Amino acid sequence: MDIKDLNKVQLILLALLLSFVTSIATGITTVTLMQQAPSSVTVPINRIVQQTVEKIVPVEGKTQTVIIKEEDLIVDAIEKSQPAVVSITKEVTDVDGKDIEVSAGRGIVVSDKGIVVADKMFVAGKGTYFVKNSSGKFKAEFLSTNEKDSFSFMKIGEPLDGKSKLSIALPTFGDISKMKIGQKVIVFGDVISSFIFNGSSDMNIAVTKVNAGGMVLNIDGSVLGMAVFNDLQSFVSVDTILASLKPVVESL
Repeated sequence: MDIKDLNKVQLILLALLLSFVTSIATGITTVTLMQQAPSSVTVPINRIVQQTVEKIVPVEGKTQTVIIKEEDLIVDAIEKSQPAVVSITKEVTDVDGKDIEVSAGRGIVVSDKGIVVADKMFVAGKGTYFVKNSSGKFKAEFLSTNEKDSFSFMKIGEPLDGKSKLSIALPTFGDISKMKIGQKVIVFGDVISSFIFNGSSDMNIAVTKVNAGGMVLNIDGSVLGMAVFNDLQSFVSVDTILASLKPVVESL
């Protein structure tokens, strides 16, 4: 039969058949080429696929595909935990005998009583400390130190200007035992970095002085622990911090 003799329905069916055969051939060709392609070609493609998550969201009876990039998840995680972060400074005496204020890293609010956990390397004992966040600058009282795990507790006190009202929020605490190998871990200090979880709860983080006391988060914005500037360890889990916090809160 000549193609000119086909009616409209037959032409449509023929077009669908050709499209179906073409798609199968394209799929087979693509798989074959991917198997034969060098890693320099396949690795970037796989990374793009892994870092792009597709969610199917029902909208008024319809199905809508929403593309969520990994960088958007990291931004959301940091925004979620930001209200629980404070910057810490302390007074020290310089070489000329003058009192000056220097950075003492970051702190994480771990109690609604205004208790902050900080790196013991910079908050090691009694002294004059201050904490600062978006609501103002406040005096801070040293409470105690966990020598073994290299962290200290402080309590936020009165505002320096006498009128600022403290605004803080407890973070969501995560569970490192539920982390899976390959998931992203975020270190939220003065410098923000990330790495891939390798399955060890004793995470080896490259901590610099500016990241001391920084939050260690999962991609959902839940706190897994704190980065500490220490030769023996660089990470303390939130479970260890909360276990030490309980007697401190009871003593207040």
